[in-house]
Amino acid sequence: MLHSATMLPAFLLLFFMGTSIRLSEAMSRDEKNKLRNQVLEMFDHAYQNYMDHAYPADELMPLTCRGRVRGLEPSRGDIDDALGRFSLTLIDTLDTLALLNKTVEFEEAVRRVVADVRLDNDIVVSVFETNIRVLGGLLGGHSMAVMLKESGRMLWYKDELLHMAKDLGLRLLPAFNTSSGLPYPRVNLRYGVRGPETRTGTETDTCTACAGTIILEFAALSRFTGDPTFEAHARRALDFLWEKRQRNSNLVGTTINIHSGEWVRRDSGVGAGIDSYYEYLMKAYILLGDDQFLQRFNTHYASIMKYISQPPLLLDVHIHKPLLPARTWMDSLLAFFPGLQVLKGDIRPAIETHEMLYQVTKKHNFLPEAFTTDFRVHWAQHPLRPEFAESTYFLYKATRDPYYLEVGRTILENLNRFARVPCGFAAMKDVRTGSHEDRMDSFFLAEMFKYLFLLFAEEEDLPFNVEDYVFTTEAHLLPLSLSTASNSQVPPVVNNVAVEELDDSNFEWTCPNTRLLFPDPAFPRNLREPIRSAVDKSCPRPTTHREPGMGRPPLRAQDFMANNPEHLELLRRMGVSLIHLKDGRVQLVQHATQAVSAVAAEDGMRFMQEMMELSSQQQKEQLPPRAVQIVSHPFFGRVVLTAGPAQFGMDLSKSSSGVRGYVTVAEPYNGCSELSNGEIVAGRIALLQRGQCMFAEKARHIQKAGAIGGIVIDDNEGSSSDTAPLFQMAGDGRNTDDVTLPLLFLFHKEGNILLEALKEYREVEVLLSDKARDRGTDRAEEEDCSTEEKDQTSPASSEPVDQSQATTQEQSTDDSVVGQEPAEGLSSYVPVDVGEEPAVDGDSSSQSVDSLMADWQEDLEAFKQMENDEL
Repeated sequence: MLHSATMLPAFLLLFFMGTSIRLSEAMSRDEKNKLRNQVLEMFDHAYQNYMDHAYPADELMPLTCRGRVRGLEPSRGDIDDALGRFSLTLIDTLDTLALLNKTVEFEEAVRRVVADVRLDNDIVVSVFETNIRVLGGLLGGHSMAVMLKESGRMLWYKDELLHMAKDLGLRLLPAFNTSSGLPYPRVNLRYGVRGPETRTGTETDTCTACAGTIILEFAALSRFTGDPTFEAHARRALDFLWEKRQRNSNLVGTTINIHSGEWVRRDSGVGAGIDSYYEYLMKAYILLGDDQFLQRFNTHYASIMKYISQPPLLLDVHIHKPLLPARTWMDSLLAFFPGLQVLKGDIRPAIETHEMLYQVTKKHNFLPEAFTTDFRVHWAQHPLRPEFAESTYFLYKATRDPYYLEVGRTILENLNRFARVPCGFAAMKDVRTGSHEDRMDSFFLAEMFKYLFLLFAEEEDLPFNVEDYVFTTEAHLLPLSLSTASNSQVPPVVNNVAVEELDDSNFEWTCPNTRLLFPDPAFPRNLREPIRSAVDKSCPRPTTHREPGMGRPPLRAQDFMANNPEHLELLRRMGVSLIHLKDGRVQLVQHATQAVSAVAAEDGMRFMQEMMELSSQQQKEQLPPRAVQIVSHPFFGRVVLTAGPAQFGMDLSKSSSGVRGYVTVAEPYNGCSELSNGEIVAGRIALLQRGQCMFAEKARHIQKAGAIGGIVIDDNEGSSSDTAPLFQMAGDGRNTDDVTLPLLFLFHKEGNILLEALKEYREVEVLLSDKARDRGTDRAEEEDCSTEEKDQTSPASSEPVDQSQATTQEQSTDDSVVGQEPAEGLSSYVPVDVGEEPAVDGDSSSQSVDSLMADWQEDLEAFKQMENDEL
């Protein structure tokens, strides 16, 4: 058996040994050179526009031709944690310049980084992103500078980039000051963590990849500088993650508590949140020659292939119940995995998954950020990710199959055709429509052009032998010579992880030679053909053994309408039942044994999982409230009721004036048929009771009667915006562009305030808007205006709303039961007759008004708080 010190060169050679398998016409050398030159031209277009329009900013905004400076542009949330005011794109691009033979530009870029970039900024950044992009970029740039210096160029270079890398490493180290050794997800470059001035250090969770994608950069930094501290901390984090794996499945979750080590998210896959953890176990073995990393990788890999891999799909599972799928869609980050399988030597599943990804790419021009198991778009964005190009390069390197050159050509053509703009390349906001987003992430220059250039370049086109380097997850180049650097000085780090004996039976010490693996040149093509056919047909489900009525595609959560009898019947067949709750919601519960068949039970499980994902996604989205403001005497705008919007009709957030008018109760109160008091409703805002028909149907009836707006009042007694989350009123599954008036929803408590005011004062004027306005106006002035305008109403402008988003209802996220806000008509509703004003004496009236004013004040304060929170 070979030991790592002597095995490593042979190990790498075996990765890339193979034969030219002629599955299609070989691409001519001239054609390859033409594509290589096209890659260089595209790189120049992106890089030069960054330098001309963005530098020294972190990233280029290619649609507006300017730099993205954190704090000066609207926040994009966690995405901006990669930006640290350290010229991110330039650092991330350093070794790309060297690889593409742009030696002059590389030397100039190194001088700029050394002269201009400062790392002591008072800014909170992602430890993960800063490590792989900035620290990795500095180390990759240093490696290239040393290589050029050894060849007689850049003789002025005195390890400046390495000094900067160590400075940055020291600034990241405070994040590792936890009892577990797992780093905090964020760190302040100047102040570290845990101080009041740091604005970080309070986080409890991090993703597995965030903690497990440190070892390459930190170990390289230790071995370049001779300071073992960095490698020791990275090893400790990896040791802890290994210790916390689920021992039965040998899988890890997606998110972990950095203090307790408890898994926060227990879904496991090879995509977002975990991906580069597996990558770095394999590559740490390659770079450092430590057998333990290979053993751990092989243990995980066996479980991935047993539970997650369902060729050609890679589907997340639960770590404690690995036979139970955790989701029915895949994210685009898993596109790196076929490339990792090539390094592992497992070529067949790499070919299969890559082909599936290629067919999805051909369907949508790019890989959507997430797509379903039947290859439809789940999340439509595409931020120009390079993982698919990466796997394409590694598969071509392993097989020499010219098919992968054609795949590379497709990538180039799509980038030029759909993403290229005058100032660079713009991310796709929606692959279905081709709309752009004003971003060009640094990884586009760091990774995409490296892999595409290597794909088309001949050996003599390269300034050095790339097989002397390992690619980090950001495609930075670290020399394999680091494996011979002594790590005996790595100090022991205190932890509770036991050192395990190496289990030789679990080792796969060599990678298969593709000459022996594929004696039949048509073998890869035979693997690809059925996958291509399946994607072309969008993977229709077999119908031969399905029950009557189940031969159609299974019901999807985003299509479900709770008042659709056909959908309810489909749920019954899938073993899903509806339970009505006292608060008006319904719960969905599945009993697989009650399904009409095993296939139907599987459909039901998938439906429940989709419903939970849909609910979770909705809860993460901020829902801005709308306002119903009573502006007539004696309220004068001081009473503001919190309302929910509709997914159709006039969008009040786009109206500067809102809609103002007097309210009247529709007859019938439920608004489910043509109004009998249409002449009264005309020109007014109609009050409706929830129930017995769809919201859109109510809106159409009052609009036909001439109403300028509508307010739906919840019939669930006691409901209130104080205790229940707002939700958007859904459409009826049909096109609702015909509805042009605004429709708002009031819970029972707020609606009752409005009804009581109407009983008390007969004529009540309200303003429907996105936020309260004109409060504090002089009473007499308001009263005069009220008198003059008593019979007048403000015209309502009609603004159609984009109905492209899927119609969904409010849902619970319980793991076993899914709660859903019922569509109209699921429960029995008892209309309340408020058409006649009850006779009340003065005392009771005064007492009623005092009570109402207390409630009104409470609602007013609540709405003020919402405004302060910028909802």
